[in-house]
Amino acid sequence: MTRRRTARLRRTLLAGTTAIAVTSVTAGIVAAAQEPGKAAKGPELSLVAATTSVTLTSWKEEPGVYLDLGTYLIAEGTPLELKVTRKSYKDPVTVTQTVYEGGKAKAKKLPKGTVKDFSGLPGFSEITLTDKAGKKVLTRSESFCPNNASGRVRPDAPSTSKYPESCPTNPFTLGSVWGVEKGWASNTYAGSYSEPVQLPAGTYTAKVGVAKKYRDLFGITDKAATVKVTVVERSDEDEGSSAGAAPRSAKAGEHAGHGAGHQAPTAHAGHGPEHAPGPEAAAPVTSGAGPSYNVGHGPLKAAPPALPWALKKQQKSARSPQARDTGGQTDGSRQAPALEPLSKRPAGKPSVPDVPKPDLRSLPAYGITISDGDKDIPGKDYLAFSANVWNAGPAQLVVDGFRSPGKAKMDAFQYFYDAKGKQVGYTPTGTMEWDPRPGHVHWHFTDFASYRLLKADKKEAVRSGKEAFCLANTDAIDYTVKNANWHPYNTDLATACGEENSISVREVLDVGSGDTYTQDLPGQSFDITGVPNGTYYIQVLANPEKRLKETNLDNNSALRKIVLGGEPGKRTVTVPAHDLVNAN
Repeated sequence: MTRRRTARLRRTLLAGTTAIAVTSVTAGIVAAAQEPGKAAKGPELSLVAATTSVTLTSWKEEPGVYLDLGTYLIAEGTPLELKVTRKSYKDPVTVTQTVYEGGKAKAKKLPKGTVKDFSGLPGFSEITLTDKAGKKVLTRSESFCPNNASGRVRPDAPSTSKYPESCPTNPFTLGSVWGVEKGWASNTYAGSYSEPVQLPAGTYTAKVGVAKKYRDLFGITDKAATVKVTVVERSDEDEGSSAGAAPRSAKAGEHAGHGAGHQAPTAHAGHGPEHAPGPEAAAPVTSGAGPSYNVGHGPLKAAPPALPWALKKQQKSARSPQARDTGGQTDGSRQAPALEPLSKRPAGKPSVPDVPKPDLRSLPAYGITISDGDKDIPGKDYLAFSANVWNAGPAQLVVDGFRSPGKAKMDAFQYFYDAKGKQVGYTPTGTMEWDPRPGHVHWHFTDFASYRLLKADKKEAVRSGKEAFCLANTDAIDYTVKNANWHPYNTDLATACGEENSISVREVLDVGSGDTYTQDLPGQSFDITGVPNGTYYIQVLANPEKRLKETNLDNNSALRKIVLGGEPGKRTVTVPAHDLVNAN
């Protein structure tokens, strides 16, 4: 699908298999509030520059420079681990740090207000730029996601990081885990979530430090990193030139704010129209990780990847294909079954064994806007929104589809596993159908969710025609739940749901992750042309026919209040805050 031009690649590339060449700075050690005589130790943290100089590009067609200065936060001694949660949407976001006492992990609550959301530590890094004459030209602060692009700083450090690969920004996220692995360093650059700065071509000196509140909180030495910055101007006309300037950065489908640039799949970059709607209909940034994680089911802005591609491949190769789930793991070591479906249709008697099952839950709708459905039809109005169904666990949702020769649909089966990962049962659960429309072009599992517009009295006014889905882990909703998988496999929509000639397909929704769809086509959104103005509720309903076996069927519905107004052809929508979440 075609996309609007967005910001280009904001970072220089580092070899994913090479340790970052830095010199550690001795840092203080955090002491948690414990009983007298006992001190829980946190990591030794230091801020360093991976290089003494960087070259940044200002494109004439999209002026502005993104300040990826190659500064990193190093963790030594123990990992930096933060668990960020909220009890409900009525409660503020809180954060606890994992510290260690006698080798045992302890939870240390950080001060209220340390974080406001799940996108990172606000105002963590402080940046000052001066020009050749020593004149200060810029002072700014940026947030820091500990799950940013990272790498080892010494060869005896753990070969892979157990932490997720970016910080979620879905407005209805419930829990996240942030971390810098011991012996690793994480880029402090705020990536695509920062704003460009206007700098003429020339040379500058950048000083990057950590804000005092975080130095005090984590025991970081007050020592700024200094980097020489060269800004060069380029144009699209220079695309084929190799005049020594920085590499051309990616466009929307190749977006890579927190990591190396990796092209997202184009045919599956979004499950929406061939042409993304204008800014007035744009849905909010999604969350997640991986080179193509979270490009989303629709024209959502892709979340930046967090790990260099070489390191990502290294992580995958280190995973045993026999690795399966075990009970109670919430430390990032749990792994999903491989995405390949079973070799043949299940035989024998179906059964639903007494083992852990998934728990599908709906998030309130967001990204709500009035749209023409990408078709300028006079007098027609559509209500577009984003919807997410996620899995609170403690088991994955695993669905295989099997095709009988010559049939257009696949028969779908839900599989069940014991604590050791052994398949112990299955049950029929509907069908899968091939969707050839642009932006889809894959197999959809039917009746996974249903979208309805309810009147003020909660009676149905309009039902969306969208009830079939390609399951993919597009959003990290709560990585603190039991058995949450911090590294789900199927985040790449290009490979998640098979090809037209597939004889079988496996679709997985992992624990802690959700699948976001945007309602951007007339058949996938609410036609409100004949709907009167007034108060309504958007209902997102998971497992509407109750065909999927779950641990709980009482939490499958989520409502989001809206108010419709305006005139035909010029309808308006007002979206009140949902408790403390004020995101439309």
